[in-house]
Amino acid sequence: MAEGGLAPKTIVNCAQVPKMVLASAVNAEGDQIYPREWNHDFVGLPIVDKSKQPRPTVNETEIADIISRAKSRIAVLLCLLAGSGLRIGGALAVKATDFSPDFRVIRVTRSIWRTREQAPKTHAAVREVDLAEPLAVLLRAYAGGRSGYLFGTKSGRPLAQRNAHRAAGRGLHQFRRFRTETLRKAWVPEDLIGLWLGHAPKSVTDLYAGGLQNDRAWRREWCERVGLGFAPVGLSGGHTRSAD
Repeated sequence: MAEGGLAPKTIVNCAQVPKMVLASAVNAEGDQIYPREWNHDFVGLPIVDKSKQPRPTVNETEIADIISRAKSRIAVLLCLLAGSGLRIGGALAVKATDFSPDFRVIRVTRSIWRTREQAPKTHAAVREVDLAEPLAVLLRAYAGGRSGYLFGTKSGRPLAQRNAHRAAGRGLHQFRRFRTETLRKAWVPEDLIGLWLGHAPKSVTDLYAGGLQNDRAWRREWCERVGLGFAPVGLSGGHTRSAD
């Protein structure tokens, strides 16, 4: 696999498959039939150096260019990703009923995987995310009169992730990284970054501070201070409401 040009992380992920298959074989008592102690050095699994893993992102200029050329549905979806930090699965599952009346807060309770609705990947992914006013105005206009999935197909089914990737012309996780960078540049408290991005608490202190998520005034103050980090150009008027 290494000679074939696969990255260390990809090789490690591939190696997980036979390990999981063997571990899943259990007897009537639930004990593994083929217990194994794996020697990763002996089999030659590469070491994954996270500092060397590519993490492409986008900047303000690139976002403006992409959304100005995209069709209505994809343009608004990309604005939501870049302005909220939602994972693509969570964004594709959004419905108009998930927003507060003023569209300043979105409640993430579901996700889309392979066009099927499911629960978010972790408990921390179920959360409230505050939205800056320009993004709230855009989403409120786009959602007007729509029912079901906000970015669904004409038949009402969820949009496939691969179609969203293809329409954007790049990896959609780059928009989540952009939001993360925007929050860091504004010196947003780590507790709030973790809440908005859906990251699990990492320490006992994080757990103790969990009640901060209920302080909406504090959250909104920081949301206003950060803003979007980009201008949702080319999305005014009829373009946000036109059919794809």
